Order: sequence, then structure tokens, then C-alpha cells
Amino acid sequence: MKKILYFSFLGLALLSCRSKRYVANVDEYAYLDSAMVNEAPVSTRPKLLIGITVDQMRYDYLQRFEQDFQLDPGGFPRLIFEGLSNSNTHYNYVPTYTGPGHASIFTGTTPATHGIIANDWYDKKRNALQYCAKDTNVVGVGTLSDAGKMSPIHLLCTTIGDELKLSSNGKSKVIGISLKDRGAILPAGRSADAAYWYIGGKEDVWATSSWYGMKELPKWVQDFNAKGYGAEALKKEWQLLYPDSIYNESLPDNNPYEAPFKGLIKPVFPYKLSELSNFNNQYDLLKATPFGNTMTVEFAKAAIEGERLGQRQDVTDMLCMSFSATDYVGHQFGPHSRETQDTYLRLNRDLSHFINYLDSIIGRDNYLIFLSADHGAANNPAMMMDKNLAAGNFVSDRIEEFLENKLIEKYGAGDWVINESNQNVFLNREWIEQKKLSLKSIQQEVAIWACSFEGVHSAYTHAELSYSIAREDFAERVQRGFDQQRSGDVIYVLKPGWIEYGKQGTTHGSGYEYDTHVPCIVFGNIWNCNLPENAFNRMVNESLSITDIAPIISDLMNITRPSGCLNSLKK
Repeated sequence: MKKILYFSFLGLALLSCRSKRYVANVDEYAYLDSAMVNEAPVSTRPKLLIGITVDQMRYDYLQRFEQDFQLDPGGFPRLIFEGLSNSNTHYNYVPTYTGPGHASIFTGTTPATHGIIANDWYDKKRNALQYCAKDTNVVGVGTLSDAGKMSPIHLLCTTIGDELKLSSNGKSKVIGISLKDRGAILPAGRSADAAYWYIGGKEDVWATSSWYGMKELPKWVQDFNAKGYGAEALKKEWQLLYPDSIYNESLPDNNPYEAPFKGLIKPVFPYKLSELSNFNNQYDLLKATPFGNTMTVEFAKAAIEGERLGQRQDVTDMLCMSFSATDYVGHQFGPHSRETQDTYLRLNRDLSHFINYLDSIIGRDNYLIFLSADHGAANNPAMMMDKNLAAGNFVSDRIEEFLENKLIEKYGAGDWVINESNQNVFLNREWIEQKKLSLKSIQQEVAIWACSFEGVHSAYTHAELSYSIAREDFAERVQRGFDQQRSGDVIYVLKPGWIEYGKQGTTHGSGYEYDTHVPCIVFGNIWNCNLPENAFNRMVNESLSITDIAPIISDLMNITRPSGCLNSLKK
């Protein structure tokens, strides 16, 4: 007897039985062809594994835009109705930023283990901020700018791609691509064959770094750059993809909660990119439009053809893709804007085209896609407050000044707080030692003072997070995002709805639902893979942590789980 799964955007229902063959169906969709219902042979590893991260994709977009996605059912609808979708996947740590999110999906562990605790963090030894992908020991390949000096050097454990290469004695190719360097580098891992990211400004090139053993870009990358995709895209006008009536899930086009592009007074369609590029750092403008995602798909297709990914005998390759334009648009316009909705409707169309391409080039039974997001996004606080809902804008410089004054008031003059970033407070430990004061006691005092500051929900000390087992939900999340060497002396958490950002647009980083709830979709050659019964049932029936994705995919691929994997899914 077969297991038949009915998927919807609101949930999943599992009908019983014993076979490890599954078929997806919804009322408005016919059953898949009968050939797929037949019993599958023993586990067959797909020829190409594709890990997709959609930057800043809240789960509720699948619900809000459900009917609109049906205008091109080959994108998100096909991924869900012909694949597996979990409606209750959450981040199990804070902070929910881009760098940590990408690392966590592909390592199966949290910042406490993989070390990417933020996009940037304060380096206590250097007394300077450290970007999560910055590496001054490498040089750019395909660019002379500092934007090429990037690598996965700060990632402390293996990824799915690293384990895939280990399992094949290096025969598998693993490549990461994204508009953002960290979105390409961190998912692919330390042993990847390459990671490519887009450099805008006046360059309009996809580039990499010497970390990957190259002295020059492969010919296929040079050929792609020579086509001048960015130049062609800047000639376009960003208009709504569909009639205005389709966008009734969003606020009016001109509303006070979104920021206009530089050079404009109002954030309204259409956007003439050629006229805006000079005000918005030339080709960087593309990153904040849906055309950046389309370019990512085109570059992925070029990578598949140029490297023959998924087209070689007896070997499985991996492509890690991150769609970054959704994040740039989301930050600027917010989750309730027509710009954000249109970006997702266009991404839906891009995914439809890409899946059709995979069917024709790789073959429907020869690839496996898993898709999630690195974080969600908060509602715009001004919009919330206009509706009499609790929210606020936080300014970290003020709490740093507040804590400094409190310490001076009690202990005398001195430079007590040397840095505040990512809601981490770094104390001047040398000064505290010279004063012969107790670091632990001062950390506790600072945490108490921080909790009295407007907008702060709670605070935790370095000592507590290092040596105590957290038993409260938020404390557990903070502890999973805490690194003894890289994190601050005190970490504070904002109240629900509070963000550190401007009055327009939005950001992310909290442990609340709007930032933690993300999609989790697996599509493609699932049926021939040897996924353990309990792991499959967990995937469709129960809540998942973001760190469950890597063990699920590793089991599907029949490879060792990443080295730092939390192993919350038992084999």
C-alpha cells in the first residue's frame, strides 16, 4: 500500500502505510502519471543536488500570495504539490541574520557551533569589526576590488557540500552562487570547487576569490560576464508583472512605510532603472530589483552547462543558490509592499522557468531541490503603531551611552563599553581587570540595566551563556547563537515588534515568529532516495528546526551528516 500525501499551504496530512514511495496530490491537481506510482528501485542518488535559499522569505508569503502564484503554477505551486513541504519550520536560535542563516541551513547546526554569529561581529583581539566572509589572505579573481577578498575561512564545520565531496573522494563538484558573497560562500562550504557572487557598482561582473584555487575565471564565467546582462537589465523598466488588481494583498503603491529609491520622491511604479542607476551606485541597483533574481537563475544555468553539473557518469554534483533580491527589496519596501509582492511573483516565474530547464537538461528523475530561507522579516513598526499595535524603533547608540553612563556613575570615569553591535555589549575587560573588579558581577549589572531600557525584553550575560544550561525558550535561542570567543559580555533581546532600523522598510534578527518561520520544501527525485521512515514522518508531520534540514538532505543523499550537525533527527 502506498503513502499518499495531500499538501496545502496551510498544512500537511499524512495518510498511512508502509511503502517508501510517495505521491503528492491536491484536489485541483491530477495525480502524477502512473509511472511515478510504481514502486521505486533501491536508493538512487540524484545526479544534481540543488540547495536554494530565498533571502528574507517569510513563510506567510506562501499563504498570502497562494492564489497569485497559481498564475504560473510551475513555480512554488509545483514545488509544493509535487514535493514535500513542511509548514512549521523555524529558526531555533538568535540572531536571525543572513550569514548565520545560510550557514545553519547547510551545516545543520547553530552559530554556537559553526561560528557565524552575525554578518559582522566585533573582533576583541583586533578591536575591529569582522565580516563573516572577509579574508585578507585571498585576492579576488575576476575583480581587483576588495569585494573579491572573501572566503569561508570563518566557518568552523562542514556543510552538506563538503560531505558530498568527501563521500565521492572529491569527484563531486560543489558550486555556490548568489548576488551576495556570503550567500554563495557559506552554503557551499570550505571545500567547494567555487563560489561566485555579483559585484555591481561600475563592474557588472560575477567573480570569485583565490580561495578556490583559481588564477582566472573559467571561460564560461568570462563568457557570461561578456554578455553584459547587467547593462541590458538596466535598460528595463520595473513595472508590475500583473494587473494592479492582483496586488490586493499589499498596501497601496504609495504608502508611508516604504522608502523610495535614491533620486525619487515617492516609491511608486514604474521604476525606470536607467534613470535611477546613477543615484543608486550603478549596477548595485539591480540587486534591489527582481531582475537580480532573474540574473541569478541565468548564471545558475550557465554554471550547470559550463561545469556539466549533474551530467557526468556515476557522480552527484551540488549547486547552492541564494536569491538575494528578495532581501534588498524587503528591507527597502517592507513585507506589505507591492514591490515585495511583485518580486515574489516574478521569483515564482523564474523558478518555473528554472525547473523546466532542469527537466530538459538534467531530467526530472535526476535532480533534487531543497528550498528554505535564511530568516523572515518584521512588520514595519510605524505601520504597526498606526494600527495601535505594539512595536517600536530601537537605537543601539542610545543604550550604549546609557550603559556607559551607568558604569561611570557607579565605578568612576573610564571607557567601560568598547563596542555595541548586533545587540551584543562588549565591556573593556582590561580596564575592569586593572580596577580589580569582578567581570561576572559587572556583566550581571549591565544585564539588569539593559532590561530597564525602553524596548528591551531580556538580557543574558557571557558567564550565564557559557556555563549554565538555559531552561527558558528565549535563553535557549540566545545560547544557540552564542560563541564564547566571538560573542559579547551581555546579549540583550528586543521586545516583539521592535527593530533597529529606519522609519521605512524593515529588518530582521529576532527570535520571534515573523523572523523565525520560513518555508521548507523538498522537490525532485525524492522517491528513489533512501530516507529513513522516522525522518520522513518528522519532515511532513511535525515541527522542524532549521538545523533539521541538513540531516534530512544528508540522509536522502546517503552521505554523512555535516560535522557540527545537532543530530536532532535520529537515524
